[in-house]
Order: sequence, then structure tokens, then C-alpha cells
Amino acid sequence: NYKHCIEALIRIYKTEGASRLFNGASMASTRGMLVTIGQIAFYDEIKFRLIKSGYFKDNLSTHFTASLSAGIIATVITMPLDVLKTRLMNAKPGQYSGVGDCARDILKVGPSGFFKGFLPAFVRLGPHTILTFVFLEQLKSLWQTF
Repeated sequence: NYKHCIEALIRIYKTEGASRLFNGASMASTRGMLVTIGQIAFYDEIKFRLIKSGYFKDNLSTHFTASLSAGIIATVITMPLDVLKTRLMNAKPGQYSGVGDCARDILKVGPSGFFKGFLPAFVRLGPHTILTFVFLEQLKSLWQTF
């Protein structure tokens, strides 16, 4: 219902106050932290262990395998927060008293409720992770030759 983002910022500020401009920032920051951990830390650790196993060399197939694994892990660890965030964003006003109330509602279906939409989430995050690390390793390889 806004003409553009500047108008949205001004209207939200005037009608709801400055604090509403940061609504959801904590969840977004936490998700960003989990994605970073899932991608960077797990990529490096998986790549290290693959090479150490002796079955893999430091090459494209190792980089692809490690980045695919990191993409899967990043998706798994961010899914619960994504489901919570989506559920809270789509909730009617007053439907949930907070994050805990929303989490209890999701748990009524069981732990699998936190992983609803896993495949679409992976299709979004997986290729991004794979391309990022494959390009990174190729750039590192080119840099070492110069």
C-alpha cells in the first residue's frame, strides 16, 4: 500500500514511530549470523576434512562437494528461524503473544513443522553457496598464479 520505499519509511515513522522501522531486525540479524556460520565455517571444515581424508584433492570437485554440503547445512540451521519469521509476519494482529507462542504452535505438528518448505529454501540458498565458494576458490587459484 505504499508508492515507494521512501514513502513507506516516512509513513511508518509518522504513524507508528521510529522503533517500528527496526521491527524484525533481531530476527534478520540472527538469520544472517546462522547463514554465515552455516556457509563459511562449515565450508572450510568440510573442505579440510575431505582433503585430509586422502580421497579428495584441492580441486573443483572438492570445492563443489564442500560448498553443496555447506549449503545444505546452512539451510537446515536457518529453516526454524525462517519458518518462525514467516509465521509471525503472516499472523493476524494478536494471534501470537510472541516468538515462544509461535514456536509452541509450530511444535504442535512436531519438529518437522520447523522445516516446512525446506526444498524451496535450499533451491534459493544452495546455488548461492555453491557458486560463491567455487568462484572464491577459482579466484584464489588465479591469485596464486600471479
